[in-house]
Amino acid sequence: MNSETTWPVWYQDWNIKPALTDRALRHLKTLPFLLTARPAQKPPTGKWRNWLLLGGRGAGKTRAGAEWVRFVATHVGVQRIALVGPTLGDVREVMIEGPSGLKAIETVADWYPSYNVSRRRLSWPNGAYAQIFSAEDADSLRGPQFEAAWCDEIAVWPHGERVWDTLQMGLRLGADPRCVATTTPRPVPLIQRLVQQSGTVVTQSRTAENAAFLSPGFVEQMRSTYGHSHLARQELEGELIEDPAGALWVRSQIEAHRTADPPIQFEDVIVAIDPPASSGPQADTCGIIAAGLASAPGFPSACFVLADASAQGLRPLDWAVRASQLAIDLGARAVVAEANQGGEMVRTVLQSAGCNLPIELVHARLGKRARAAPVAALYATGEVRHVGVFAALEDEMCRFGAEGFRGSPDRVDALVWAITVLRLSSRGTPRLRPL
Repeated sequence: MNSETTWPVWYQDWNIKPALTDRALRHLKTLPFLLTARPAQKPPTGKWRNWLLLGGRGAGKTRAGAEWVRFVATHVGVQRIALVGPTLGDVREVMIEGPSGLKAIETVADWYPSYNVSRRRLSWPNGAYAQIFSAEDADSLRGPQFEAAWCDEIAVWPHGERVWDTLQMGLRLGADPRCVATTTPRPVPLIQRLVQQSGTVVTQSRTAENAAFLSPGFVEQMRSTYGHSHLARQELEGELIEDPAGALWVRSQIEAHRTADPPIQFEDVIVAIDPPASSGPQADTCGIIAAGLASAPGFPSACFVLADASAQGLRPLDWAVRASQLAIDLGARAVVAEANQGGEMVRTVLQSAGCNLPIELVHARLGKRARAAPVAALYATGEVRHVGVFAALEDEMCRFGAEGFRGSPDRVDALVWAITVLRLSSRGTPRLRPL
């Protein structure tokens, strides 16, 4: 055994570069991931500030990020680390306590990290610690300073660029502060910027490359279902795909008017449903979208998309309960449901689920694109805002209408009904309804 063949070059990048010593062998024994990681999971060699790992679902992104943090905390001497996820719950449930999180990957009892809930801090016995932050609160990153950071699923961060820039200002300790970002790619401004930015190294990992660690048959099932579609290329191949030509919506319009907080008071709130024609594992998704009408800067009445509770494979009673509960939680005035598939049966199912709100059945006389076009026009003028990030809905919006789009745009259909009823239908003056 010699250091040229057993010591990974990328491991030397943190200035360790040991000869074949007991210390080197000890590192390899306690960090087996160093020798088993795929190329895309290995930190780049050379000088870099940010490592952007783009990968499909289940491609091993979280494991790579966690192993890198563990490595710098236990073997490199890095003392202060930031962990940033879409929400605080995501950081704890995925990055720390998930199956590939920092607690799960530790194999040495003496190095096992402990999590302090009240301080939001993960600590190692050697004194290194990681503070956790939510991308929902960029200002929480003001003040703290770090030597390293791991950012997860940055493509769905609300106000991603602001959070990223605030974090970068705090990466100012040590001789070589660095940041790892792991995410399934979406063509949002932050991802587009990082891909082009000097000092960022990008690697890509496909879901199929990690098949040995996934449920048997998962990759084959996804391939047979989604083929070479836009969704498959993004969610399984880890490709960064720009909005396709011909789509009614473009992501820049959604991003430009996104907001983190809903208005204090609404003129109207509804929940719109696009029921599937059947139920079971192969059924279409039941689109369930909540939206409200309120004033916004420059507009006396703008639409705010408040929630996407869409789900696939539900029985009629299950989606009815889901929609009814959402309406109750948001104080909605009514539930609106497309009745082309089920007619009055849709009303009956909702009433059976305990829906006591007015139920308005709407019938589609125009095609999906014709119905969606006026709603897309409202997005273009800034009259529709998303409260937070709705990744699945937004991905479907930015594919809908493009050449090659396939499948049923269930979330888009529910969205179109919600905005149409709130903003485009002649409904008189709705009453004030605070949330």
